[in-house]
Amino acid sequence: MSDLALFRRRLLKNPRQVSAIAPSSRTLARAMTLGLGPNSGPVVEFGPGTGRFTEAILARGVPPENLTLFELDEEFVDHLRKKFPGVTVHQRPAQEAARLVEPGVGTVISGLPLLSMPPDVREGIVSAAFAILAPRGHYVQFTYGPRPPLPPETIEALRLKVNKGHKVWANLPPATVYRFRRA
Repeated sequence: MSDLALFRRRLLKNPRQVSAIAPSSRTLARAMTLGLGPNSGPVVEFGPGTGRFTEAILARGVPPENLTLFELDEEFVDHLRKKFPGVTVHQRPAQEAARLVEPGVGTVISGLPLLSMPPDVREGIVSAAFAILAPRGHYVQFTYGPRPPLPPETIEALRLKVNKGHKVWANLPPATVYRFRRA
């Protein structure tokens, strides 16, 4: 089954969990993975879905054994395990990353729809990311909206610094990439 067919089937079955009208574009995937390479160290991805960002991470030279994915959807998990041998795939929520991944991760890439989540879930996800990130690590998140995908009070409470990245017009809908790090 193609990635698009799988995406559509999962969207129809559970639209709140998929929370997108189309898979992320290759252009967005390149923007999200900018700066990654063979020496990036461990990389973790939250909400890989069909694996568009996963493909881009690996294409940048990150070895499969340095990549760990967190995905809830059982069909996506099966698809990811078959498509990306050597990559660790957990069928667990992103909030459990600190329990399953050693600290020292260079980058966490997130395809999760943070703004559509309750504040406590959103904070749990971002807190888990920063629990595993190395001191100079980055949390990369995109959003379709005009503002960062975390409210100012969360950014302040978690003592984060945010950099607005590329606006990706070649995505449906257009998206903006944000990079978060410790202040």
